[in-house]
Amino acid sequence: MHGVAIEFDQVARRFGPRWALGGITLSIGAGEGVMLTGPNGSGKSTLLRCLSTALKIHHGEIRVGGQELWANRQTIRPSIGFLSHAGYLYDDLSGADNLRVWAKLGGMTADPHPLLERVGLPPKRLDPVRTYSQGMRRRLALARLMLQKPKIVLLDEPYTALDADGRRLVTDLAREFRESGATLLMATHLVSYASEACDRHIALLDGKLVDDAPVETE
Repeated sequence: MHGVAIEFDQVARRFGPRWALGGITLSIGAGEGVMLTGPNGSGKSTLLRCLSTALKIHHGEIRVGGQELWANRQTIRPSIGFLSHAGYLYDDLSGADNLRVWAKLGGMTADPHPLLERVGLPPKRLDPVRTYSQGMRRRLALARLMLQKPKIVLLDEPYTALDADGRRLVTDLAREFRESGATLLMATHLVSYASEACDRHIALLDGKLVDDAPVETE
């Protein structure tokens, strides 16, 4: 690891009267792999959404590479890849055309076929994404992350809707992102899979940090 990639300083976020995050202070090193655990409603997804700039915090500060995130979000956001529950797919386009659109929007040139093959999707399949199963949609969203080559990778329950092969794919890709130098934050209930890609375990409960320790390995 080289330096600090992400800093949370007394970060708080509420939904109506309920505080989903109650003052999180945390530093994450560049290239680190962090597994976020906790029961539903503990604040895992909210923390990732705030870091992705999908949500604005109500108190405190988030810094990425030493820069305040929200004030510099236009320049920082392209370096952050976020796999969320939404997926952000174009339902009327094929998988390959989805990747072509994302590449164009990001000012990139990319051949979608190797990316689709890497995530186990037929590269020449022409039917629209609306016909895809949930597992296939999740694989396509992973291909989008690979296309983006982010410096910070945020995975929110990435194993959802995937079979054993798909879960192995997520773990393998998470490790590949880290090997390329990316910083990884993964919110998950499947500790056994995530622990293979992460070296630090952070637990949340009721919007507060309750544990921060190295990942236990057998």
